[in-house]
Amino acid sequence: MKTKYLDKKKWRRLVRSKYDETIITFQGEKILAGMIHMHKVREPLSVPVVGEDTLVVANNFKWMQLLPEKRNYSITVMYDERWQEIQYYFDINYSHTLELGKARRQDLYLDVLVLPDGRYELVDEEDIKRAFKKGIISSKEKEFAYNTAAELMSEIDRDFGQFKTLAASCLKELKKLM
Repeated sequence: MKTKYLDKKKWRRLVRSKYDETIITFQGEKILAGMIHMHKVREPLSVPVVGEDTLVVANNFKWMQLLPEKRNYSITVMYDERWQEIQYYFDINYSHTLELGKARRQDLYLDVLVLPDGRYELVDEEDIKRAFKKGIISSKEKEFAYNTAAELMSEIDRDFGQFKTLAASCLKELKKLM
């Protein structure tokens, strides 16, 4: 497993950025919400998402990262310079820590990418297979990741709007800090 910090301070792609975070209670659940403001990046980044080439990093883009206390995934909602949603990126996590200034997660390599219209795909299966083969994660952890991803995709199928509502509520709270 990889420990990943939300603030992305060590991400070399960022030349100048600002990070804000807070803990929010949403529908009875604590959520650590962080916002990375990418004022200047070394170079833009486009990635394929559900078969579409999607620009996810550029100057003045923002990434809101959410760590819901009771769930085994975190959500990164990516916005362009006009605050238009680009994608929802769900990282499957074994655990995460909601600690202001040191928010982190234990990443299980497997991810689910979702476009704002609800179309999604499971990605990074080669990464989780490689981590398993190298003994970085156990078969139990690999199975846990796939089960968590399957439950998440089922939840997206049933009601993707709940994630949009969560994101909107957290964004509203974070904007108070900006």
